[in-house]
Amino acid sequence: MRKFWVIALDVYRKNVKSISFLIMILIPFIMLGIVYLAGFFASQANDINKIGIYSQNAEVAKTLAASKDKEYDFVALSSEKEGEKQLKNEKIDALLSVTISGDQISGELLSTSSLGQSTDLQIQQLLSGLQSSARAQQFGLTAEQVAALSQPAKFEKKKVSFDEGKMKVGDDHGAIQFMISFAATIVLFVFIITYAQIIAQEIASEKGTRIMEIILSSTKARTHFYGKLVGVLLVAVTQLLLYGLIFGVSWSKIKEMDFAKSFLEGFSLKGISGSFIVFTILFVILGILLYAILAALCGSLVNKAEDTAKAILPVTYLSLGGYMLGITLGTNDPNNIVVKVTSYIPFLSSYLMPTRLANETVNTAGALMSVAILVVFTLLLMMISARMYKSNVLIYNANGVFASLKQSLALMRTEKEK
Repeated sequence: MRKFWVIALDVYRKNVKSISFLIMILIPFIMLGIVYLAGFFASQANDINKIGIYSQNAEVAKTLAASKDKEYDFVALSSEKEGEKQLKNEKIDALLSVTISGDQISGELLSTSSLGQSTDLQIQQLLSGLQSSARAQQFGLTAEQVAALSQPAKFEKKKVSFDEGKMKVGDDHGAIQFMISFAATIVLFVFIITYAQIIAQEIASEKGTRIMEIILSSTKARTHFYGKLVGVLLVAVTQLLLYGLIFGVSWSKIKEMDFAKSFLEGFSLKGISGSFIVFTILFVILGILLYAILAALCGSLVNKAEDTAKAILPVTYLSLGGYMLGITLGTNDPNNIVVKVTSYIPFLSSYLMPTRLANETVNTAGALMSVAILVVFTLLLMMISARMYKSNVLIYNANGVFASLKQSLALMRTEKEK
């Protein structure tokens, strides 16, 4: 046991003290800072688009010119030729030509460069509003009647449960649960891709320097395998705890920011309490563990540390498949039969079951069954990988991973027969 902790702590200290670990910790905050600063300076230095407008109907041109927005400013023009001249001389950024045919209003926007999708959408909405007003006048409707017609219908979502045949209405926390499951999917993918490379590199580097024979002469192969695995997982846990600590310390400042206030409106701790958050954490931890074991197995099959990127391709593709299923099909159609089936399949369930729990398309019994399958499969893969580890790290085959795996299995059979 002492040798196990010596190996695990050595791996842990080496990675935690490295520059790459510090960069991993700082990158999310650096990216958030860059995005925040870019948005801040863009809003401060954002030039208002000056759009010239011409229409044969002077009233329509005046009505549009009176509308103001932070992204554009309309200028009524006396003729289309004048507008083309100002556009050529860069006195205006675009020219909007409005044509009226009966109750149909058409607009044509001429510009040397794009004004952005939001500006295009707002101009289209303005023209649609004018067209609706023109048709309302044709039908003899008042402004109040037009406003009443355009008023959206009320929609409210409630969560219900049944107790002894009686329906009870409760709070719906689907939105906050969905956001947490979405974030968990992204965190899981990033951690798997990051730490799969680290653990494979740890094993392959020792094998490549031929120091593995010396190490295995003083300790068991399984002890070395488990030590490496636990050491890297401790690094991942440290990173998660540091993120939690930083977030907890800065929470008082974050909740006072403008962008956070709108996001946290209606936020309730009840939405993230109970079985949902427990299962989500379980699936994330078990997912990282399962992929780490597979990455360690793949890393033990290569001859040099430089080949680890190729060796962990199965980890990358499996993780990418689960991520894409969870982020697209899982969020858009949680009742899909593909989502239901794959939420019980190891390597994929860690991505899909939290999404199903957030959308409440699975009960606690289903989640427990998925956890049980994942735990059993993870333990089986761990024992198989540990058993294969000794033969894997002592084989040097230049014909690739599959050739190494085949040779390793043959060596295991030979040793078993002895």
